[in-house]
Amino acid sequence: MIYPIVVYGDPVLKREADDIEEGSIDIMKLRDDMFETMEEASGIGLAAPQIGKSIRMFVVDGRAIEDEGMEDFKKVFVNPEMVWERGEEWAFEEGCLSIPGIREEVFRHETIRINYLDENFVEHEEEFDGMKARIIQHEYDHIEGKLFTDYLTPFKKRILKGKLGNITKGKCEADYKIKTPKK
Repeated sequence: MIYPIVVYGDPVLKREADDIEEGSIDIMKLRDDMFETMEEASGIGLAAPQIGKSIRMFVVDGRAIEDEGMEDFKKVFVNPEMVWERGEEWAFEEGCLSIPGIREEVFRHETIRINYLDENFVEHEEEFDGMKARIIQHEYDHIEGKLFTDYLTPFKKRILKGKLGNITKGKCEADYKIKTPKK
């Protein structure tokens, strides 16, 4: 099932998501739906809040990125907790399916360590670096109630205020189905 993507301005995107209890939802179905939704929108990551579900789950698929080590980077993260973020912060222009048409430079740590459950509720603790770390940090922010725009300077936020307001009203271009905030 392909879900509409919840866009900027919806409260679900600014709320810290809840843990998932094993057996409380059909995690395999949700995983498949999230990957299908993400692929339909040409994304490389999707967090549950972006489809209106305030739960701690996100999926990533960086195989479309032509970067060394990305050819098998497709994962599911359930109830993840960031252990640490380290290394030099580096800038990269990020976009977000929930903020269509806006891309801005964001600084993120080069290496992370994250503890998470996979879709079978098997626990993992792994380190990631480079683009893998960046994608995970971006999606992890979603379940923490943060958006990449939260990292922008006040000046940059003022410049984007009108565009962000238009996204909230559904006045934006997207090649996928979107869901604007409830009034």
